Amino acid sequence: MGSRALLVIDGQQQVVGVGARVAGVRLLALQGDAAEVEVEGQRLALRVGASPVAIARSGAGVSAAPEIVLSAGPGGHFVTQGAINGRAVSFLVDTGATTVAIGQPEAQRLGLDLQQGKRVLSNTANGTVAVTLVTLTRVRVGEVEVANVPAVVMPQAMPYVLLGNSFLTRFQMRRENDVMRLELRR
Repeated sequence: MGSRALLVIDGQQQVVGVGARVAGVRLLALQGDAAEVEVEGQRLALRVGASPVAIARSGAGVSAAPEIVLSAGPGGHFVTQGAINGRAVSFLVDTGATTVAIGQPEAQRLGLDLQQGKRVLSNTANGTVAVTLVTLTRVRVGEVEVANVPAVVMPQAMPYVLLGNSFLTRFQMRRENDVMRLELRR
């Protein structure tokens, strides 16, 4: 739509121009099938067809621990927006990945210091690959943030950051049909 995007905010469709703010959401930029928005001071990268994120807080009938609720997108994958060290990224939930995995171009965009990382060999679905082990200061999905998350930086570009078990094991995970609930462990 040129310099405008159709966003669904609190269940309502809104046409928003770049720079405009609607219902607490400001559209910062558009590029191809992606939009960058700001919500409550947090920047998020959104992609067409990505799963929405909802946060449940303590209250009547709601768990006392923060909970991330994800809906399966096309192909049954759980894709969501979040941030690493305060910078917006697109995540793909990967319960088969030992750690969070980031492509090298994305790691550079995020400003990760790869010189301080440890180079190791990793067994992947595509064979053995030389990767760099790093620790992410902060990983955020919605309003839930986890500190000091181990990750690997892969040498090739990746369409998403894989949200692996170094993040997921901090949560109690439940899946019901096309909905995944991640409740932060205390």
